[in-house]
Formats: sequence, C-alpha cells, structure tokens
Amino acid sequence: MTGTYKVGRDNKARQLREKANYDKATVHAILDAALVAQVGFIQDGAPVVVPMIFGREDETIYLHGARKARVIRLLEQTDRACVNVTLIDGIVYARSAFNSSMNYRSVTVFGHPRLVDGNNEKLHAMRVISEHTMPGRWDELRDPLEREIKKTGVIALSIDSASAKISSGMPDDEDEDYDIPIWAGVLPLKSTLTTLQTDDRVLDGMEPSAVVRAMQGKIL
Repeated sequence: MTGTYKVGRDNKARQLREKANYDKATVHAILDAALVAQVGFIQDGAPVVVPMIFGREDETIYLHGARKARVIRLLEQTDRACVNVTLIDGIVYARSAFNSSMNYRSVTVFGHPRLVDGNNEKLHAMRVISEHTMPGRWDELRDPLEREIKKTGVIALSIDSASAKISSGMPDDEDEDYDIPIWAGVLPLKSTLTTLQTDDRVLDGMEPSAVVRAMQGKIL
C-alpha cells in the first residue's frame, strides 16, 4: 500500500524527529515482522499495557485473546487504544554513556477498537492472526470448533494514525569524543526461529509439512 499517514497530535514524533517515518509501507513492514504487540489503553483513569498476539490486514489490526479476558472486555468498552511493536536490531556502543543506544525499528499505532462478534468475521480474523504467526498453517489444521470460536475474543483496531521510528548505523558521538582511546561500534542482535522440536505424541511417520519446515532459521 502506498501513501503516508497524516501527521497529527497523536503520531507526530517529538524526539529524534529525523528517525521518524510516516510511510504506510514502512509502518506495515515493521508491524508484519513483529510477533507480539504491546496494547495500551486507559482503565478507570489509569494507563494499562498488555502484550497480545495479532495480525494485520490492510488498515486493520486484529488482536487475539480469550473472550472473557479482562483485556478483551476493557478494549470493547473503550473508544481509543494504542499499539506499539519494537524490534531491536543491535546495541550501539558509543564513546560515552549518553550517546550509547540501540538500533531498532518501532511502530506506534492509534485507533478505535471494536469487538469482532459475528462468526464469519471472527473466523476471518483468527485466520489473519494465525497466518501472521504461522504462514500457511491454517489450511493444514482441522476447522475450529464452535466452542473454540465462542471462547476466543478478537478486537479489530483501525489504524487511524501511525508512525515508525528507525535507528540504525554506528554511534553518533560528540566531535571531541572521537579522540578518546576506547572501542566503539555496534553489536548486532538477530531474532531467529531455530529448529523444530517434535511433540512426543505425534503419530508415527508424521513429518513437518513444507510450510512448517520453511519457518526454521527464519530471521524475524
């Protein structure tokens, strides 16, 4: 999707503005690379932040939880929520503690949450969330049972505004600090899916499918 998010009071970057990005494709790419979202909202006048698994489709983020979970009930009752994902790409060792930092990709989204109630839309949202985490797996599995659908809570959050912030590269030290005799640089960090571990109750002769094997070694 092309275009940019309109910059407003909510999503305007106020610190390190040069690292901000409002491009929709950039925002979507960072969201799609993350596995967990931190969801923030107000409960009884106080802030609450809850980690949730999710999936994105166009300008909607689907958030997954148990239907009776507090977070689902609270999001159902609010008209505004905030979602953040952050991917850490490395530790930046500068020549001073002040300029030491991290390389990262981060997105903050503001939108209106609503409870997904109808079975058809809920099933669609559940598929979007599943495919975000385990691409191709949904079609291999049995259909969800009616009781499973009823127990699942899904919140659809519209992406009303959003911004990305990206930090990369070597330390940005003070000019006079480059003469200090101390090592500086970056220690990269990679989140990688490793090797499949088989459930000991898998039927004899059953091997992982191609879509499952393809996830091994994937860098997030």
